[in-house]
Amino acid sequence: MNPKGFTTRVLNVPYSKGDPYGALQMPVYFSNAFEFSNADDLSAAFMGTKPAHVYSRSSNPTVEYFELRIKDMTGAPSVTACASGMAAISNVIMTTLAAGDTILTTRYLFGNTVSLLESTFAPFGVQFRAADLTSLADVESKIDSTVKMLFLETITNPQMEVADIRALAELAHRYNILLVADTTLTPPYVFDAKSHGVDLEVFSTTKFVSGGGTSVGGLIIDHGNFDWTKNQRIAALVEKHGQLAFQVKLRKEVYRNIGACLSPMNAFLQTVGLETLALRMDRSVNNAQKLSAWLQGHPRVSAVNYPWLASSPFYEVARRQFGGKPGALLTFDVASASECVAVMDRLQVIRRATNLNDNKSLAIHPFHTIYSEFPPEKRRAIGIREGMIRLSVGIEDFEDLQADLEQALAG
Repeated sequence: MNPKGFTTRVLNVPYSKGDPYGALQMPVYFSNAFEFSNADDLSAAFMGTKPAHVYSRSSNPTVEYFELRIKDMTGAPSVTACASGMAAISNVIMTTLAAGDTILTTRYLFGNTVSLLESTFAPFGVQFRAADLTSLADVESKIDSTVKMLFLETITNPQMEVADIRALAELAHRYNILLVADTTLTPPYVFDAKSHGVDLEVFSTTKFVSGGGTSVGGLIIDHGNFDWTKNQRIAALVEKHGQLAFQVKLRKEVYRNIGACLSPMNAFLQTVGLETLALRMDRSVNNAQKLSAWLQGHPRVSAVNYPWLASSPFYEVARRQFGGKPGALLTFDVASASECVAVMDRLQVIRRATNLNDNKSLAIHPFHTIYSEFPPEKRRAIGIREGMIRLSVGIEDFEDLQADLEQALAG
């Protein structure tokens, strides 16, 4: 039999235990705790010698099934669902790094990730350093003995920068540095993180996976690429747990102690969202490709940034890494900040909101919203321009999106 396609596989992941009623959707287990038939089984569950759900802060049947579907999609040995994408990033840093360690990354990070590193982790002694991730020479020049993690976004938001991830992985592993990729804009349907050398994948399932902006969530995916004996926080666990050493450290300590678990209801919503991920993403990407090409020729638009466009400096690497589907996020520039506001206020189909990869198309003015806490000179330095509009393209009919932008730009 030929290998099954993405959506067929997603729809046919079996439950870890059969449902007594034959439910076609995993039930939502709204329970904090789970009963055991005897005290020995309860003790065994606590000691980890008998797999079982004890308390939903650590694990839950509905959340577990969501994780099982992701494991089937990716082939990863371990997957952990978190309360948000930011919780996923935080848990990874707390599990793998210690005071005195440095994260090497790009200056084009998502604003909340910058805040996490600058304001939250820096006081605990974990620093970060910026490099041009599109230049291997610059990245290598920034590596020293304190660098323990190379963190990147597969497509930066909203600069649309795309680095050569396989090349970065080879460089990172030469120095025993963990490569962590935020794949929010390119989920597993379009990007095979393991084959590109990514060690840990984090992404916000709030976006493409949830399907319609219904719920907040995040994932940590360990692809089994990294030699955990090279990580001081995890090395002692390798002899006993082997490839699952990271998962044990995460689950048994950080994830449990921090308490940033995904709720059963959100796990259910996102499990259902997975079923139509490929269909929705194909439609959104197709719309984004056509809109970006159309916007390039519009007289009121001075620039369009989308990796699918041949004018993008990242066109070739994006096509190679993402199979011709480089996300559904684009930016376009008009004359000024006031013109941005005027264009956005005239939109009738496209919504004014801050999420990404909702079924609905969403527009935002990054300079005065997402990055408003940054000084103006810092915004400009990281490519956030006054005349930039970020457009997250949804699944509406293309002709309606085009007509809405046409009337909004016409004034």
